[in-house]
Amino acid sequence: MKILANDGIDPLGKRLLEQAGFTVDTNHIPQEELAQRLQEYDAITVRSATKVRKEVIDACPNLKLIGRGGVGMDNIDVEYARERGITVVNTPAASSLSVAELVFAHLLGGVRFLYDAQRKMPVEGGTNFGGLKKAYAKGKELRGKTLGVIGFGRIGRETAKVGLGLGMDVIVSDLFEVPKTLQLSLSGGVIVDVPIKQVELNELLQQADFISLHVPYTEKPIIGEAELGLVKPGVGIVNASRGGVIDELALIAALDSGKVAFAGMDVFDNEPTPRKELLGHPKVSLTPHIGAATEEAQERIGEELANLIIQHLTK
Repeated sequence: MKILANDGIDPLGKRLLEQAGFTVDTNHIPQEELAQRLQEYDAITVRSATKVRKEVIDACPNLKLIGRGGVGMDNIDVEYARERGITVVNTPAASSLSVAELVFAHLLGGVRFLYDAQRKMPVEGGTNFGGLKKAYAKGKELRGKTLGVIGFGRIGRETAKVGLGLGMDVIVSDLFEVPKTLQLSLSGGVIVDVPIKQVELNELLQQADFISLHVPYTEKPIIGEAELGLVKPGVGIVNASRGGVIDELALIAALDSGKVAFAGMDVFDNEPTPRKELLGHPKVSLTPHIGAATEEAQERIGEELANLIIQHLTK
């Protein structure tokens, strides 16, 4: 069988598939050519870039499996594919820690103004060192502050664990009931159970010093103008889940007014062309959708995806 890894696959995953007898093609096929050329393959793996929609599925009756390296599958018409007898799999656990650590890269950079200092130091550091030092002199610590986690799936839980490890108080909001405790694995093999408090979304917005979103794609933003009206003055917000879960225009207005102290953005409404107002905003920490882009996560994703493909296509 032939597999198209259209958005790439870690060498470990490719090796596992080849050892199982599959042919793996890692040459990228442009979206506009995919419906025609995918007819040559039995399976496709994608990340977030390639879209496997109804028209592609209809054009490829030979397709047996679609694999998503990562969590969200909003770039795949999942239910339609399954109705057509196509197996659809993803790797929800493999990248959780990497995304959680990126959230805290944004949070730690936000409370110490690193995102803005990195922009201004090369330009003004030699002539206005004292001025910049004064401008960034009101940093904060994360320890003892309240982290609000919206969405408590695998990534939300890993984010909560990192926050707890830093000494933060964690509150969570989710549509479903969440575990009462989280298990932390500390150095030296020490394992501790830490209580978790679940609250309604409005309560989280009012109590949290920092907010991190970990929800799937939604038609309507989870946080819009009304929700931003409820947050504590000076809150920091990080979105490393999906573009569209925050109303970006409302967020920009809240940043401009000072209601929101800073935002960390790894995902955007209209990728790959984010709003210029966000890209140039002095209170926004920016990354180009790299939550899962660590060597460790990519290896885990490749391995898990390969094993799922082998499991389903060699029955």
